[in-house]
Amino acid sequence: MLNPTHYQVIDQIAIITIDNPPVNAMSFDVRQSLSKAIDQFNSDVSVKAGILICKGRTFIAGADISEFDHLPFKDPWLPEIVQKIEDANKPIVAAIHGSALGGGLEVAMGCHFRCAIESAKFGLPEVTLGLLPGATGTQRLPRLAGAKKALDMMLSGKPINAKDAFNCGILDMIIETDLQEGAIAFVKEILDIQTPIKRLSQININSNGVSTELFNDYRNQIAKKSRGFFAPKQIIKCVEAAVELSYEDALKIENSLFLECLNSDHSKAQRHLFFAEREISNIPNKSKDTKIREINTFAIVGAGTMGCGIAMNFLNANIPVTLMEVSQEGLDRGIDIIRNNYQAQVSKGRLSQEQMEHYLKLLNGSTDYADISNADLVIEAVFENMTIKKEVFQKLDGACKPGAILATNTSTLDINVIANCTSRPEDVIGLHFFAPANIMPLLEIVRGDKTSDDVIATSLKMAKTIRKVGVLVGVCFGFVGNRMFLPYVREAEHMMLEGVSAKHIDQVACDWGMAMGPHAVTDLSGQDVFFKLNDEWEDQPDDPNYFRICKVLFEMGRYGQKSGRGIFKYEGRTAIEDPEMADIARREADELGIKQREISDNEIIERMLYAMINEGALILEQGIALRAGDIDVIFCNGYGMPRYRGGPMFYADLIGLKQVYETINSYRERYGDRYWTPAPLLEQLVAENKTFAEWSKENI
Repeated sequence: MLNPTHYQVIDQIAIITIDNPPVNAMSFDVRQSLSKAIDQFNSDVSVKAGILICKGRTFIAGADISEFDHLPFKDPWLPEIVQKIEDANKPIVAAIHGSALGGGLEVAMGCHFRCAIESAKFGLPEVTLGLLPGATGTQRLPRLAGAKKALDMMLSGKPINAKDAFNCGILDMIIETDLQEGAIAFVKEILDIQTPIKRLSQININSNGVSTELFNDYRNQIAKKSRGFFAPKQIIKCVEAAVELSYEDALKIENSLFLECLNSDHSKAQRHLFFAEREISNIPNKSKDTKIREINTFAIVGAGTMGCGIAMNFLNANIPVTLMEVSQEGLDRGIDIIRNNYQAQVSKGRLSQEQMEHYLKLLNGSTDYADISNADLVIEAVFENMTIKKEVFQKLDGACKPGAILATNTSTLDINVIANCTSRPEDVIGLHFFAPANIMPLLEIVRGDKTSDDVIATSLKMAKTIRKVGVLVGVCFGFVGNRMFLPYVREAEHMMLEGVSAKHIDQVACDWGMAMGPHAVTDLSGQDVFFKLNDEWEDQPDDPNYFRICKVLFEMGRYGQKSGRGIFKYEGRTAIEDPEMADIARREADELGIKQREISDNEIIERMLYAMINEGALILEQGIALRAGDIDVIFCNGYGMPRYRGGPMFYADLIGLKQVYETINSYRERYGDRYWTPAPLLEQLVAENKTFAEWSKENI
């Protein structure tokens, strides 16, 4: 490739420019060429100082993450480059625009001074990949910004703005003119007043207010905020070492812990998701010439909890929305839901009163289909009943203008049936938001048999506009997420019949990393919701054991949190184990002829997850999901699966498909083949010694 680093001299100042689009990532070619540029700079007697700057839309936005799976790293590796910059015999100033993230900020901290335009961002987001800043970042940032600020930045992974970076010592100057011109003026000022070169490795950390208690406080914080994650603990160790040890000794700890993180299953999982979330917009056989429909006006039909949550996504993106209900009473109730949701955010300091009022001004209400006739996109969010949804879509078909996208928020129903009740099935698509819709990032985009390519492309773009993770899926009962989640919950319920307490099952699931246990989830969603969901499934198993407890609780009126009692009983939102559940489970088990027994924690996890994985294999084979990674994105963004597990299909690849296959067969011997027949794809991949990831690459 062409040399990605350019060297020129202006007024005795070397301008070292990195040009590696799209984000100037520190790939091997960039590192190698930058190393040569620094050598040229050191030997160039005609220059007195240097400026490191980047072309394109951003400064160095990080390392080349794809290299992390290929050890050993090619020399020169990034820490060597950072040290080489610091060791330069003349001052070097980093001139920053866009984002200096990860390795980009580490390179900037290797420079002796830093300036940036006001819109620049700065951060060390390695923790989101299960890593720590391994190119001296854990040692340099505390020396610039102090231990506490460094910990806050590295543990959150969130970037800060230029003003904050200046105030905490990361930046030496904010440039208000052209970046290169301003940087040249800054360098001349440094030379004129003979400002000493600042080499961070030779600077002691300000230890005022830094104590053992500080680090213990952060450990306690991450035990709650980052439960189960490996990297945050290692970041704290590195900063602690930076405070207590010499730079050289602390750097050895950083190097060692970086490699531990890099080789951990956690980081492998998080890096997998990083790439999987970028791959979801890659739709096979989609023409690059597919036009995006112009979407300027939005409407939501249904002002219940879900419809209101959906509306808030658009309002939060500064997009006007018309919310429609059949009655004024229902509409007023819906608007109150939205207002109360915003008021709660104001009360918690997450939103200003002015912002709340701004969002509410973008909201319009109506009880007349004529008021949404000019909408470019209409999302139906009414009760989960096919008859009701068909009635709504027939009305939308008659009321909405040609070319409008008609979307349904159904979580399980057949979108083709809904589409075919209109005269324009090509304009119909599923947009399955996850509750609470204004918070959960996942959006399943469900294409019907006749959904046009431009409707799909427009929906994918719309998802990004409202900051959702949009994953394209096909039509089947429950689509991808709910279809796979039902076997997970099914096994959790069946183990209750076998004598395991709901509390213990949920605790095992949470210890594995799930945000909530399966029974807490069904109680939160509503036992009535799960009962009706299964009751309307035409192909549900002919099995008296199937969701037996859910059926019993529904008949008893124990709907979960909403009724104060479900599998658990509730004081407010606090779940408390209910002794009656053991009696109910025992009674039902006796009637069904199920023997109660001791079940190990390992079996609890296996049965819930392997049932889910096997269903995922069927989904892949049937083409309901495009890739195994798409399934993983769905579960880590919509079902509380921890990112450090990488999703169910990645987890299966990690532990080995042969183990999954053999374990499923062992449960088949015990329970029969109704639920425990290995998916043909799973059996095939085991025979071929391949993974779900490999199959996905071959079949996309």
